[in-house]
Amino acid sequence: MSQAIPTKEKIIEVLKTIEDPELHLDIWTLGLVYEINIKSHDEINFVITYTTPMCPFGPAIKQKIREEMNSLGFGAIDIEVAFDPPWEPSEELRTALGI
Repeated sequence: MSQAIPTKEKIIEVLKTIEDPELHLDIWTLGLVYEINIKSHDEINFVITYTTPMCPFGPAIKQKIREEMNSLGFGAIDIEVAFDPPWEPSEELRTALGI
């Protein structure tokens, strides 16, 4: 019997556990995840961004997403990094970050 495909809600729940090492907030709350596309029971695609194009933690964030999605049963994990539109914190996030 094949494993059930995780729901988008479950995937978001997991993304909320992945912290940006610099800002100490999760990548979902920061708005770094632009798209989640579940292709099949084994394949998922993300479009994400970083707080800056030269983010030193970008590779670590991508690796953590891969690890967490593997634990959900995805084997084919494609992560596209886009800077259009550029990341901008929401007003609420600005307040929380004190900026």
